Amino acid sequence: MTTPRRIETSAILPMAEYAPQRAERRRRMAEIKKNRRLEVGPFATFYFESYDTMLHQVHEMLFIEKGGAAQIADELAAYNPLIPQGSELVATVMFEIDDPLRRARVLAMLGGVENHAFIRVGGEVVRGRPEDDQERSREDGKASSVQFVHFAFTPGQIAAFRSGTGDVVAGFDHPNYGHMAVMPASVRTALSADFSPA
Repeated sequence: MTTPRRIETSAILPMAEYAPQRAERRRRMAEIKKNRRLEVGPFATFYFESYDTMLHQVHEMLFIEKGGAAQIADELAAYNPLIPQGSELVATVMFEIDDPLRRARVLAMLGGVENHAFIRVGGEVVRGRPEDDQERSREDGKASSVQFVHFAFTPGQIAAFRSGTGDVVAGFDHPNYGHMAVMPASVRTALSADFSPA
């Protein structure tokens, strides 16, 4: 079955129907997300998005904000662009630092980090492209703690990713955050399904 690439309004449950299912849906989503995350360095985590994670996010926003039908279009406009379109992976990258002072200090050194994310597969580097909905680093050089990054793969790179051979490495080559992590096999297998069938 082909994975949908866009959330349509018809896929949104009425909140009266969603509310009783919410706890079970959140439990299932936590299981799915376990194999869609990768910690890179001391602060950053890549959360790889999919149709399912974005559909869940839209339902959660509607449930929490209670904006009704009028809210749906805005949520779809925000989250549909983060669904991988068959030849890419899309990650929400979060810099998670509990201490507010330390967080401010670290983010002040990471301006432009959204342009320094990469995935290396089969000896080739796939550069990240930040989601262009808004500027993610301020003029004063401070990075946002949340970044949305697209990684566009060639057919050869997709084949190498799916092959299971060699390492897939995700990381940053930012001068102040030069960290990398090898993608576990479980994550690699889960993300392989984000690409269109060969």
